[in-house]
Amino acid sequence: MANESDASRRRVVRLFDVRLVIGGLFVVYGVIVTLIGLFDTSAEIAKAQGVHINLWMGIAMLVFGLLMLLWLRLSPPEPLPGATDDEADTAPSDDQD
Repeated sequence: MANESDASRRRVVRLFDVRLVIGGLFVVYGVIVTLIGLFDTSAEIAKAQGVHINLWMGIAMLVFGLLMLLWLRLSPPEPLPGATDDEADTAPSDDQD
């Protein structure tokens, strides 16, 4: 029972980690911008002085997002200290007279 609550607490802490949000958004936006960059017209490339800016920025966003997710995977957050469900039921109350 304690293992299940520890596992659920780890999932909740990991879910709200800012690295997951930032990495996920950069990966999604990187895929979109990379796909746009693959289909740029010659007029759009000429406007950027011959640089495939959408393609390069999309790849950079993908790399950054994947690095954030890798960082989360290699260095997971520690669970927050606090009472578990079992400890909360048996904890003494502060209403002592």
